[in-house]
Formats: sequence, structure tokens, C-alpha cells
Amino acid sequence: MSIDPINTNIRPKPKPRAAGFAVLVAAGILLSRIAGLIRVRVFAHYLGNSPAAGAYNAGLKIPNFLQNLFGEGVLSASFIPVYARLIAEDDDEMAGRVAGVILSLLGVIVMIIVTVCVFITPWIIDLIAPGFHGDVRQLTIRVVQILFPATGLLVFSAWCLGVLNSHHKFFVSYVAPVVWNAAMIASLLFFGGRTSQSGLVIALSWGTVVGCALQFGIQVPFVIKYAPRIKLSLQTALPPVRAVIRSFGPVVISRGVVQLSGYVDQIIASWLGTAAVAGLSYAQTIYFLPISLFGMSVAAAELPGMSGAIGTDEEINALLRKRLERGFRQIAFFVVPTVTAFIFIGRVLVAALYQSGEFHGDDTLYVWYILVGSTFGLLAVTLGRLYSSAFYALRDPKTPLRFAMLRVSLTAVLGLLFAFPLRPYIIDLIVLLHMPVPNLPEGPSLLGVIGLTASAGMAGWIEFAMLRRALTRRIGSVKLAPSFLGRLWISGLSAALAGVAFHRYVAPRITPHLPFRHISEAILVSGTFGLVYFGAAIALGVPEARATLQRFTRR
Repeated sequence: MSIDPINTNIRPKPKPRAAGFAVLVAAGILLSRIAGLIRVRVFAHYLGNSPAAGAYNAGLKIPNFLQNLFGEGVLSASFIPVYARLIAEDDDEMAGRVAGVILSLLGVIVMIIVTVCVFITPWIIDLIAPGFHGDVRQLTIRVVQILFPATGLLVFSAWCLGVLNSHHKFFVSYVAPVVWNAAMIASLLFFGGRTSQSGLVIALSWGTVVGCALQFGIQVPFVIKYAPRIKLSLQTALPPVRAVIRSFGPVVISRGVVQLSGYVDQIIASWLGTAAVAGLSYAQTIYFLPISLFGMSVAAAELPGMSGAIGTDEEINALLRKRLERGFRQIAFFVVPTVTAFIFIGRVLVAALYQSGEFHGDDTLYVWYILVGSTFGLLAVTLGRLYSSAFYALRDPKTPLRFAMLRVSLTAVLGLLFAFPLRPYIIDLIVLLHMPVPNLPEGPSLLGVIGLTASAGMAGWIEFAMLRRALTRRIGSVKLAPSFLGRLWISGLSAALAGVAFHRYVAPRITPHLPFRHISEAILVSGTFGLVYFGAAIALGVPEARATLQRFTRR
């Protein structure tokens, strides 16, 4: 293995433990996700699974494609490894110059792309939502044209995150989306009772733009404080800048391929019906919570440390193995019970988050089934984020790219099979398990989305296996002990059974007398689930369980 020449005499700066960084990231993400859940609940109350809801959810994905393409993921993979290394070597002057050049380049690229895309939006809609016609299509076009200018603000916000993360200032950037969600919530509440659903979607789009500006603006003072030597320029000849640019191309393609997977899902869902697009979006809001809270928090906290590692090749490899093993255990400890919770008590959680106003019981059932399909690949996707971060720290963005391309191809093929020719078998399975079939306005064809999300999980496991094999060849084996995973699954299933029993036999006697029945029920059921999971994990000797409790009870 070859690694860029480094000065082995340089001693790394003492830094707080990475576990503390992950807690800061998780805390920021948790607050922003809570705000996001509140926003989606208000959205569901006013718009439900209506055509206007489908138009907004489809439209929001298009400018988000550019934000994800040039934003956080790309900067984490290309910019942070170089910038963090310069910080670790105390070369703050060069680090500031590199950060300024990257910001300038991003500004130029995004401005050109956004300007062009605003004019070609109708053709873009035909590509990513071919199932939309008439008024729904026109509304989606209008939403996208409003949202596109906000893309640049989100990219600049992601640049701020890259700078602050490299300085080990994690909380501000990950909590900044709270103000973005707050602006959208305010738009929904103010215009919700004053206009039609189409008018509300337009007002929400403008509120989204304001929120993007606030999210970027709140980070700027902290960037100036911790990185005062940043200088805007287009000096692309600087060696560190060239290193970033060399990684930038493969990473942009890699992120584009990953984002393409999401658009493949949306295209297929649009053929199933507008409610399928909205239902998929509702389920993904819940599904991405553990990915962000556990996978992203650990991967984001570990990336600067792995990128700034200095020493011999073997010393660096040993450090990476140690960080990866610790990260895998942290992720699995929280994701395994999340999978069992989504499967067994997911209906309670969906009802608490969404069921009110225009969002009815059948909508809750539908979104829960989609969520169950999503859980198939949840552990693989979250662990895969940490593997990808290790490759980025090794300045190798091409390996994750190859595997991401295969994953997208599999997602497309399997998604089409499960959403259409194999869809009747999904309905038969629901009936066989004696589970109710939701009564949906657009018919049972909407249930094809369940297979769509499950097939994406299958592709995720294949990608995870290839990432693990490739990284093992580079730095040595990093594994999760089967006994450790077995104890987690036993604890998770025990908690799920306790949650189901509480929901069936105890909750009906308590919740009718409590305010906000669905929310109260979810708090009691999930509380029972959590207590049993931690109790079982401690009884089975899982160190992470006791350490997590001590972290919250230490004060």
C-alpha cells in the first residue's frame, strides 16, 4: 500500500477521544432530526399523501441532488482528508489558502449549474418523475425552480461543516439544520389555514430557501473564529488543492451514483402513483434517522482523526483498525435494536409522528410497511459509511465508487422486479402473515414500494461485503465478533417482544385517558422497548450498554 510521504517525526496533537466527538455529532444530528420530524409531522397534517405532497417531495429531491453531489459527502471525502492533514501538521496558513480556493471553486461551479438547471427544469422533471402529469407536473416544476437557488447555500453550508469538523468543532454544523427546519415549520403553520394545498407548497418552497440562508449564515461566525486565515482565490496550482481536485472527480461521480439510486427509487415510485412518492418520503425520513444519528455521527467523528494519522504504514493501519472496530461496535449497538423496533413497533412510531389531519390510519399502515422493507439493509448501510470514510482517509475514493456503481445497478434491476412483476407476492405475504392491507385511494399497486425499499437493502449488503473485503486487503481484518452481534440481536428481540406486549395488553388501558394518544402511546411503548434493551444488553455483558448509561448518568 502506498501512502503520501509524511514526516514521521511529527507528533500528533493530543485530542479528545473520538467517542466524545461522536457524541457531539450525534447530539447535533438528534436536535436537527427532531426538528425535522416536527416539520414532517406538520407537513403530513396539512398535506397528507395528497398530489401536492408528492409534488413537493419529488421537487425537493432535485436540488438536493446537487447539494449532495457537491456538498457534505464530497467535501468529507476529498476536502477534509487534505485540510485535516494540514491542520495536524500545524500548517494553518496553507490550510486557510486551500479552504478559500475550494470555496471559490464550489461557488463558480454551483452558480453555473444552478443557472442552467433553472431553465431546463421541465426536462429534468420528465426524467426523474415521468409518472407526473398535468397540474402535478406543473406544480413540481414551480417548486424546483424556487428551490434551485437554495442549492448553493446548502453547498456553502456543507463547506462550513468540512472546515469546522477538521477543527474538531462538530456540534454547530450538525445542529444548524434546526433553523432550516424552523423556517419551514413557520411557513407551514402560517400559510396552512390560509391557502390551498398547492399554494401552501409554493409558500413552503420559499420558506425552504429562507431556511437554507439561515443554516449557512449561522455557521459563518464560527468558521471565521476557528479558521481566520481563509483567503478566497482560484489558485488551483497549489499542491494540496490539486490533491483535493484529484479526489473530487471520483467522489463527485461516486456521490452522483449513490444519489442516482435514490432517483431510481423515485422514478419507479412515480409510476406507482403520487401517494407512493409521498409515502416513500415519509418512510425515508424515519429510516434515515438512525443512519444519520449513528452511522454519520461515528463516520464524521472518525474521518478527521483517520485522515490526520501520521507515522509508518503499519502504525497508520493499526490506528485505522482500532478506530474502525470501535466505530463498528458503537454503530451496531444502536442500529440492531433500531431494526427490531421498526419491524415490531414501527406502526406505533409512524402514527405518533404523522397521524393527524389529512394523514389517516391507512396512511400510517402503508408507511410502516415501507419502513419495514427499508430495515433489510439498515445495518449494512450504516456500517458501510464508516468503511467509506476509511477509504477516503487513505485518499482512495475510487474503490467506494466502483462498489457504489454496482449497488445502483442492482437497486434498479431488483427494484423494478419487486415493484412490478413480484408485487403480487408482497401482497400475498402480507395476507399470509394476517396483517391488514391498507385501503389506499390509488389501489394495491402502491404496495410495490415495499419491495422497492427491500431490494435496495439487498444491494446495500452486497456493497458492504465488497467494501469490507477490499479494506481488509489494505489494512488487515476488522470484524464484529459473532458473539457480540448475537447478544445485540437477543437484546433487540427481547425488547421488541416487550414493546409488542405492552402495546397490546397495557397501552389500551392507559392511553385513552392521556392527551395526544398516539404520541403518548409511542412514548410508553418505546420507553418499555428501551428499558428492556439496555437491561438485556447489560445482563448479557455488552460493554457499550453500561458505557452509554454511564455517559448519561455521570453528571
